[in-house]
Amino acid sequence: MKTFPLLPRFTRPLWVSAALLGLAGCATGGPAEATAPAAPAAASAPADSLPPYQARFGRRQPVIAIVGENSGTELTDFVIPYGVLAASGAAEVVTVATQPGVLRMRPALTLQTQETIAQFDVRFPAGADYVIVPAVVKYQDPTLLAWVKAQGVKGSTLVSICDGAVVVAGTGLMEGRRATAHWASEGFRRRKFAGVHWIADVRYVADGPIVSTAGISAALPASLALVEAIAGRDRARALATELGVSEWSAAHDTAPFRPRFGVNLRALIAANYTNAWFHSTETISVPLTPGLDEIALAVTADAYTRTGRSRVLALAPTTEPVRTRHGLIVIPDTLGGGRHPMDRMLPALDATPSGLWLAKSIDGIRQLYGTNTAYGVALDFEFPMIPDRPQPTVRKISAQ
Repeated sequence: MKTFPLLPRFTRPLWVSAALLGLAGCATGGPAEATAPAAPAAASAPADSLPPYQARFGRRQPVIAIVGENSGTELTDFVIPYGVLAASGAAEVVTVATQPGVLRMRPALTLQTQETIAQFDVRFPAGADYVIVPAVVKYQDPTLLAWVKAQGVKGSTLVSICDGAVVVAGTGLMEGRRATAHWASEGFRRRKFAGVHWIADVRYVADGPIVSTAGISAALPASLALVEAIAGRDRARALATELGVSEWSAAHDTAPFRPRFGVNLRALIAANYTNAWFHSTETISVPLTPGLDEIALAVTADAYTRTGRSRVLALAPTTEPVRTRHGLIVIPDTLGGGRHPMDRMLPALDATPSGLWLAKSIDGIRQLYGTNTAYGVALDFEFPMIPDRPQPTVRKISAQ
């Protein structure tokens, strides 16, 4: 069986098979670790900042492109950097897709980007200053690989989020450099891209024009580090306060997330596999209203859908696209068939700071589906489960 590198997010059965067999680099003493190239000595010391932005082409602000592949792009990998960077006011942030049409996000929601990569190239023939590359289903998509590589050759700094590193590595531009990604794809990455110095225990690492982040939750601190590189520490600190984030250093310990710990493996199997066997899938709705917090929406939809117990629909009074707080375009989900398929309804997203929504969602999942499932989702996000956060109320909908 061919294993898929983006295991925690897109193919739950393969993820469990790989974890149990050690194919994802998670089994102690597996062949992936034994054959991995040694990282340079300096790799063990995480850098707490990214290289300062150097203005090019007489631009007043840097141009940042966040690219998605239409058939399947990781939701939070895409939306969190967008929300943080757009909120900073420090750059022109442009969402782009490889092809015309909507962007199907995984595991939930549908977005409409501002431009295609072809349109972006017409507007910015010299290239972006930064290109954000999320995890995607078709990580070997030739159009995506060619465009990301072309941007790197033009001098763009490539910033991979989570297993977006697999895309950047596929361009050849990571060869010989230090990089990181989601813990679960480590074995695959070390085998597939042996010339990259893959390191763990960092949230993010910068090596020249290549920046990469660890698991999904690292997108927020890495985005703040990018704001600091562009606009200075004071602006990053002010924005972090708005987001409810106390720090954004690169410090991180990967070991607690690995499934070689018995409770971790049981939780991951529950959230990613057996829940879908033993429980019917509920439909949970979240209200989609103009000006809502795009980070809160993405984190909520992503986290609840990862449980294996539910799927999330973003519903609005009409099918017209809805613009979020910072201009991201969300396509409402449809009810279909004139029926009322919702089993539960989340309350409207409140004023909770964006950076606290992941903990809030995980607590809501624990309240609804139990600690084991919530813990599995937290491990998937590479996020420490915090027991004392306030829990949102999830209202059961009466039978129609």
